[in-house]
Amino acid sequence: MTAMLAEKDAEVEKPQTPASCDATAPQQQQALHVQEPFQEATHRPRDEAQRQNRWKIWHKWTDGSDSSWWFASTGIPLLAACLGPLANVSSIAALVTSWRQNNYLDGGFVSDLFGVPYADPRWCYWLNVVSLICGFLGNVFLLCNFTQKIRYVIALPTTIIFWYISSGLLTAITACMEVYAPPNRPYEIYTQGYWYAVAAAVFYFVCSVLLMVNMLGYHLGHYPDHFALSDSQRTLILQTMFFFIWIAGGAAIYSRIQTDAGEDQWTFPNSLYFCYVTILTVGFGDLVATTDLGRGLLFPYSVGGIITLGLIVSSLYRAARELGEDHIVRKDIRRRREQALELTATNSEDYRHRQRQLVRRSTFGRLKISAPSQPRPYRTAMGNNVQHTSSFSRSFGVPPRVDRKSRILLLKEEKDRFDAMRRIQADSERFKRWMNLIWSVTTFLILWCIGAVVFWQTERGIQGMTYFQALYFCYISLLTIGYGDLSPKSNPGRCFFVIWSLISVPTMTILVSDLGDTVVAKFKKWSNIVADFTILPKRGIWQPLVDKHPWLQQRIQDRKAKRRIREGFATADPNAGSGADDDNNVEAAADTLQATALNITSLAAEAETDLTQAPTQASLSRRIALSIKKVSSDLRLDKPKRYSYEEWVEFTRLIRYTTPRRLNRVLGTMLTNETENEEGLVNWDWLGEHSPMVAGVSESEWLLERLVESLIRLEKRREIACDHGDIVGIRDMEVRLQLSTLDAHGHDAGSTNPSPYKN
Repeated sequence: MTAMLAEKDAEVEKPQTPASCDATAPQQQQALHVQEPFQEATHRPRDEAQRQNRWKIWHKWTDGSDSSWWFASTGIPLLAACLGPLANVSSIAALVTSWRQNNYLDGGFVSDLFGVPYADPRWCYWLNVVSLICGFLGNVFLLCNFTQKIRYVIALPTTIIFWYISSGLLTAITACMEVYAPPNRPYEIYTQGYWYAVAAAVFYFVCSVLLMVNMLGYHLGHYPDHFALSDSQRTLILQTMFFFIWIAGGAAIYSRIQTDAGEDQWTFPNSLYFCYVTILTVGFGDLVATTDLGRGLLFPYSVGGIITLGLIVSSLYRAARELGEDHIVRKDIRRRREQALELTATNSEDYRHRQRQLVRRSTFGRLKISAPSQPRPYRTAMGNNVQHTSSFSRSFGVPPRVDRKSRILLLKEEKDRFDAMRRIQADSERFKRWMNLIWSVTTFLILWCIGAVVFWQTERGIQGMTYFQALYFCYISLLTIGYGDLSPKSNPGRCFFVIWSLISVPTMTILVSDLGDTVVAKFKKWSNIVADFTILPKRGIWQPLVDKHPWLQQRIQDRKAKRRIREGFATADPNAGSGADDDNNVEAAADTLQATALNITSLAAEAETDLTQAPTQASLSRRIALSIKKVSSDLRLDKPKRYSYEEWVEFTRLIRYTTPRRLNRVLGTMLTNETENEEGLVNWDWLGEHSPMVAGVSESEWLLERLVESLIRLEKRREIACDHGDIVGIRDMEVRLQLSTLDAHGHDAGSTNPSPYKN
């Protein structure tokens, strides 16, 4: 509606303002350029366009303020810290196991599980030892880097060098084994130790490359020379290290127990496979403990491993959400705020021009914000001024005095911006939930399909597995069903299952959690709505329908009024006490009513009254204390409280009336050495960068901190006023005003002494 008024007013004034005609010329020229983008692009030389694209890519890499490097600064070190222990365990499995085995025994072929390994060349063994030592040293230097025991510029290059050496040695000896001492196929094959060496070489190489990207970002100046990890990320690193120690230790113990019992197939890699299948609760049943000692040890070992895995999945989920919240979600909120600011207009010509732009290009998540009724500075409800411009930054100033109707319009315009920011928050929350689900589903499908391809290729020669059977096997493994009809039986298949399951099963758990936040939550909401109207009717369920139809609401209120008149009214007890208790009850009721019964009309009336008298009828200290009590109770809620626009205006009015400048003027105190920051106490735009809604903390925390600071400033000025003997100033701040609004206007008209609250 205000947008239509703005357009109508501008059309009336347009013939009298030649500047408005001149302002339309660039817009018309811009519209002509927009209408023919294809012709301009076709005449541009192709090589020039390619040079510009390359320059943009290079500028993106070298720009220190680019937020695209957040994954390199935090995600890459976290990923390397989790993959490093896995590479060490794989390297141990490659060291303690021979790389070749004989599957042709007693005139026949046996399965890979019962093959007999034989010794490797000495050069292979000692190079494998050196590779393991370098891998451990690289992991130790990385941990020292996380704990800041060793400087970043020393620890991280050392880690990269050691892991490159490990990867190079493992790659060299695996290649030399295939060239100089290969197994005699088909009678001999590679053991799981060989494939674990290949996996370790890949892990070391990937981690080294990732850490080099992190070093590149540091040298380009994108982030400082230390890792800023949160508590959940540090916990994830420690839990991952403990989990791999638990797995490796359990595999060594079970290998010794079962081998001493005469079961030679329990090598360290097979024991490692058994421990993974047990802790992941898959339970194929192809490899089980047969001794009493092994079965008894399974009780504490499985419980400890399952608890540790659950903690890792929980920490991984929190760490992923923190990374997404800090970077992806905030970037989405900023993009939506910029789009919302682009929709604001200062005059009718700008409004029509933006409408034509929106017709040409679609805008995701468009928000409708009413245009101002007149092309004038924008004034917030707290007394600040925001100039409507297309830029993201806002400048504040002192607004001119306007009449009551204009104040109501200003409050409504600011409420539009507040509601727009609320819609942005709701859209971003929805975007975060569904984006997490999309990533989880995509990761699950990739791991499912690619894992099926690998198992199909590794198991089809042993058990004739088809691709559909591989899909079936991967699915029951991801859901930890584990029927046992299909299981990996080849050496490369079991090695790949250990690594694949460590990534896939936690991913499945995170997918279930994301489904609970989106699809299951929607289903639960719809089922509750159906139950409220049908099976389990809820009290007050028809109230939203009544609120949408004012005539129905008015009819219900009339019936309630007639019933009250027919039944009579309750009278007071004549024997009950009165006096001070009644006054306290009246004061408490006034405070409660003033803190709850807020609307645009009352706020506009208070904004006018603020120019001549105290902002409220109650004590300012008591008002702030009541607000602190309310906000502190909201902090204990399970879901963070989001306040309405009217509540925000009331809170910020209290903050504004305790600014240092105003308190110094009212109480006559001058604190020149005080370091209070008045700029930014209440100066913000709801869609701007300094809005409390994008402060990074909950609204209750933000308000509690500001209200406590306001109360401290007020009490500090009161103490100074008491020391100076300024009793009049203190009384003016504490005594309630008894005049009504009508009498206050009459007093202001005839008074010669200005009010201490007059701006």
